[in-house]
Amino acid sequence: MKGKIIILAVKIIMGAIALGIGIWYLSSSIGGAALTYSSMENFMTAIGAENGDVANINGCFMCKYIADLFSVIGDATELFWTAILDGLLILIALGFGIYMTYTGVAHVWAAAKSTAGTKVDEKKIEFKPWFDKVAKQGVRVFFVAALLGGAVLGGPATLKALSQIIITPILYLGGLLGMAASGIVDAGTCAMGPVDAGEILSPVMGPFMCVIGNVNSVVLAGAAGGFSLMNYAWLGMGGGAFTWIAGLGLVIMFLVIGFDLFFQILSVVFKLIFLIIFMPIFIAAYAFEGAWKLAGGLFDKGINMLINAAIKIVVIALKVVIIYATISYAADSYFPGPVDGYSVMLPPMLGTSPENPDVQTLSVMNVFAECERVSLVDGEMDKDKFTACFTAQRAMVERSYPGAFDFLDDGWDFIVMMAALFALYFLVLRNRVEGMLPSVGKEDFDFGGQIKQLGKNIWSLPKQIANAVGKAMDEKAI
Repeated sequence: MKGKIIILAVKIIMGAIALGIGIWYLSSSIGGAALTYSSMENFMTAIGAENGDVANINGCFMCKYIADLFSVIGDATELFWTAILDGLLILIALGFGIYMTYTGVAHVWAAAKSTAGTKVDEKKIEFKPWFDKVAKQGVRVFFVAALLGGAVLGGPATLKALSQIIITPILYLGGLLGMAASGIVDAGTCAMGPVDAGEILSPVMGPFMCVIGNVNSVVLAGAAGGFSLMNYAWLGMGGGAFTWIAGLGLVIMFLVIGFDLFFQILSVVFKLIFLIIFMPIFIAAYAFEGAWKLAGGLFDKGINMLINAAIKIVVIALKVVIIYATISYAADSYFPGPVDGYSVMLPPMLGTSPENPDVQTLSVMNVFAECERVSLVDGEMDKDKFTACFTAQRAMVERSYPGAFDFLDDGWDFIVMMAALFALYFLVLRNRVEGMLPSVGKEDFDFGGQIKQLGKNIWSLPKQIANAVGKAMDEKAI
């Protein structure tokens, strides 16, 4: 019995620590107190987007370490390319020489056999068919040689350019589609500057930050809605315990979703890195038709990997937008409600804007907008200034519209509706989204999943130790 109590206590402590760290991480990624955001520009500033660039927002889990990892992998890739390019060129040259010799001897032998019964003065070997065949093969060989290591073109510079042309659009297009769906394009961009000549994997790193930035912005927007509810209750603006609990549940939900989607994106990115690393071998195989046919299966898998990567990026963006839309519907219904395109708890993503609000709703909107304006200091919101402003402005509005801010007390109603929408998403909508493309999610090698599982195993070590101690104590008691 004592052992079970110890195990339970350790699990509770570990869970509380993990939850606390996660909530602190999200909270620290949003500048100042999250109370309300009446414009996307203010929200983008709060999450650290420099000049609206989503590639530079806060809250990117492990992005600094991933950037360092990309740099190391890029350096290793360049060394790998440099090491194999000369060898590949030698093999291609030897192969072409063997091909010319073999086809030349075969052509002469065949011609000699065909003229064996003719007179000596009538014997004539036509070399044009052989030359045409060799010339056709030579074009492929010289094209490949030029790409892999020509005097002017070729080498790592050309391979890097090919990587940019082939790989970059997949992540970049996924990022742009995600930004359009989430409404980030209203206040943000994803700057795609020139490829860094010193970084092999810059074609992946740049658009990767755009994709992860868009996802993080939606996750932080959802978390900001949760923090706003918690702050409303904590600062005595309304709602009490139910509103605080609803806010905490919202923060936890977007915390879990954000970490999960991060590892999914990471798995896609590492597949693209695999294609970049082995690009010289793909190109070298094209030099000879026979080798190309033998590598056809590998080439087809590479193309499928590219297609699946593009699909997966779009599906990930769609998933996070759908969950935000479901929460937005509930927020729009209760804060202040009814559904009118405006919510005092969530940033106006998804291109939402107030639709025919009545005078009372306009008064509420003006209170939050004005208090947001006066409480923003260097892009961060001061909760004390906001509270003082809100208290004064609320009293003025409620003289004309008694009960205009009673929606802040609808914490219980919001919890019930949010739970229903969560169930709708996790039991129906999420499966439908992933079911549109059955191949997505059924991966031969899920790198992101492996990393996440490694983290879980490391984190569970105290639990495993507690289990061992608990069993030993129970056995001793028996």
